[in-house]
Amino acid sequence: MPILARSRRKLRSLTSKWILALVVGAAASGVYAADVLATPSSGLSTTILAQSEFNSFFAEGHAFPPAWRAVMAAYGQTDVYVVDNKIDPGGTTGWHTHPGPSLILVVSGQVTNFTSEDRNCAGHTYTAGQGFIDGGGNDEHTLRNNGTTEAETIAVQLIPHGAPRKIDEPNPTRCPV
Repeated sequence: MPILARSRRKLRSLTSKWILALVVGAAASGVYAADVLATPSSGLSTTILAQSEFNSFFAEGHAFPPAWRAVMAAYGQTDVYVVDNKIDPGGTTGWHTHPGPSLILVVSGQVTNFTSEDRNCAGHTYTAGQGFIDGGGNDEHTLRNNGTTEAETIAVQLIPHGAPRKIDEPNPTRCPV
């Protein structure tokens, strides 16, 4: 019996190692496939103007009249970035997401924001002086400069401490952009 018990243990150990090898191989293939399928940016120049780390915070502002109120909170260490993006005519950021929200200010030119939620690929165009919010998380999007001059945006991003600022994604829609 001791020989049979040892053989079974060796077989279980060998089987466990093969299963582990298959799981690790599948995971590595998935990471490689995600990198291959990611849509690269083109005609994009990115400069980080400032970066700071904040502790947990809660901020509230209000003014009367008119009735106006703003509330902002972050729980846990937060990295805040101020990012200058310049996009050539026809250029794109590539499909991506961020782990936290961003306020996007269009400084010059125009950008069209395409989101994974818009199955019609209509996009929404913003011009100099306008802005929008990128909710982050699962909000996959790409910005494209469909204008004839360089577009510039400034993004203020709140990101969980140590997380990547931008995560490239494959095109989640049937959009040609």
